[in-house]
Amino acid sequence: MDFQQYQDHFQEILSNPNAPAPYNNLDYLDYAKLNWTRQQRWLKTGVVDPVLADVISKIDVPQQWIIITEPWCGDASHTVPFIYKLSMLNPLISASYQLRDAEPFLIERYLTNGGKSIPKLIIRDEAGKDLVVWGPRPAACQLIYSELTAAKADFGTVKTVLQKWYNADKGKSFQRELLISILP
Repeated sequence: MDFQQYQDHFQEILSNPNAPAPYNNLDYLDYAKLNWTRQQRWLKTGVVDPVLADVISKIDVPQQWIIITEPWCGDASHTVPFIYKLSMLNPLISASYQLRDAEPFLIERYLTNGGKSIPKLIIRDEAGKDLVVWGPRPAACQLIYSELTAAKADFGTVKTVLQKWYNADKGKSFQRELLISILP
C-alpha cells in the first residue's frame, strides 16, 4: 500500500466501532489513537535534515523503499512520518507500506534479535537487492529500551521514557543514521 492507503487503513481502524483484532482490545485501540496523533504531529512539524534531503534528492537510479509498520506501534509513529517526507523528495523513490501482521509477512526476513520489531525500512535497488535495512529504532533509543527491559521496567515506564526521548530528539537520530547508511 502507498502512504495514503496506510493513512486510510489507520483511519478505518480508529473509526470502526467493531475494530478487527488486535484493535478490539482497548489497549491496542488506545495505542493506535495516540500513534495517529503523534504521526500527524510529525507530518506537520517534523523537520527534514537538509544534508539528508540533498543526498536523497540526488539519487539518480530507481529505489524501492519498503516500510514495515503497524498502527499500534509507538516507535513507528515517530519514524514513519520522516520516512514518508524523505521518500517524497525524489520521484525515483517508490515507497510501499507493509503491515507486519498481514501477508506477505515480510518481517520474517527482517527479524531483530529473533523478534518482529518494527518499524523497518528496507531500501532496495532496481534489481531488488537490499541496500539498507534500518530499524526498529535509533541506536540511542534502542540502548535506552534495552536498559529498561534488562531492568524489567514495566511497560508504562518504557512507553513514557521512549516517548520523551522521541519528543526531545525530533527525528534527528533516525535521519543521521539513514544519512550514514546511504552516503556513497
